[in-house]
Amino acid sequence: MANQWFETVAEAQRRAKRRLPRSVYKALMAGTEQALTREDNVRAFGEIGFRPHIANLPQQRDQSTRVMGQDLSTPVIISPTGVQAVDPEGEVAVAKAAAAEGTAMGLSMMASRSVEDVVAANPKTFFQMYWAGDKDVILARAERAKKAGAQGLIVTLDWTFCHRRDVGSPSIPEKMDLKAVLKFAPEVAFKPRYILDWVRSGKVIPDLTVPNTVMPGEEAPPFFQFYGQWMFTPLPTWDDLAWLRNEWGGPFMIKGIMHPDDARRAVDAGASAISVSNHGGNNLDTTPASIRALPSVVAAVGDQVEVLLDGGVRRGGDVVKALALGAKAVMIGRAYLWGMAAEGEAGVKRVLEILRAGIDEALLGLGKSTIHELGPNDVIVPEGFTRGL
Repeated sequence: MANQWFETVAEAQRRAKRRLPRSVYKALMAGTEQALTREDNVRAFGEIGFRPHIANLPQQRDQSTRVMGQDLSTPVIISPTGVQAVDPEGEVAVAKAAAAEGTAMGLSMMASRSVEDVVAANPKTFFQMYWAGDKDVILARAERAKKAGAQGLIVTLDWTFCHRRDVGSPSIPEKMDLKAVLKFAPEVAFKPRYILDWVRSGKVIPDLTVPNTVMPGEEAPPFFQFYGQWMFTPLPTWDDLAWLRNEWGGPFMIKGIMHPDDARRAVDAGASAISVSNHGGNNLDTTPASIRALPSVVAAVGDQVEVLLDGGVRRGGDVVKALALGAKAVMIGRAYLWGMAAEGEAGVKRVLEILRAGIDEALLGLGKSTIHELGPNDVIVPEGFTRGL
């Protein structure tokens, strides 16, 4: 057990770098062009300060909340991420860890494990979709997720299909055939624990297919084959989103909001939740950090819709800062992937425990008995922080 223990998300990242082949790790770290947005997502949290108290502090602190109709023990939700070559159990392991911590799982349409398997591991699952294919195909995917038991639908729109990476990006194969295996063999050879985990799982090599893009029983296409369908689908209108929201009929999140006008349009389209997100710095580089955009989005929509934040969360204190500025909860991506790379399912659970502990410490220092008491007066936001947003 001692080697499984780590105390920070930063340590999980260091362990992930040691265990993963270089290309897999670089895929987790990728950011568009110079990765300035990716870096700002993290750096911006450090610019916000706390205003703590020292007496009459609450003996007990409560983190429970309700998001998209689901009761959560902590305001930290798993953000959907695509094909996971990090660990053989993939999204099922993540779902189990999230369930153990009493929180929800966001499952990507481009996941390596089926929505049926993931919902079985965690009933509090939200299914995420990109706008790919015609309306009949899009609706069929949504209906499959609903039949499987998904509790909400997330539509992600912040993607401009930019492949440029000044800071470097791995060459990802279309499929793991013999040619790809031979190409990546040298870097995998230096990561014996990684390949041994895959061999022990019986899968031998990572699966790069995306089963949630087709109907059960149909052959799942390779990631990049589906990516082409997504890339050449006509872009959705607000009317299209309103149509899908009405067809879905349940909790509905629009993810990728950075502009107050888009937040208002999402409300008009019937969204029950929005996520302030720049796709982890993988969309339009030099877009400011998500946390910089949060105050203006919250001001634009008030309590008409649940506002979440996605991007740059590495500590429980980051979560508290987002909640103080109006977020209902946050979504995490790289942080839990590093945890899974470090120690599999136990590592994901450990990351969630670390964030929970940090939230509790911040609540204590701020003199709050519940996350619902947090507000702008609990933090110090420097002049110019929102960069005009």
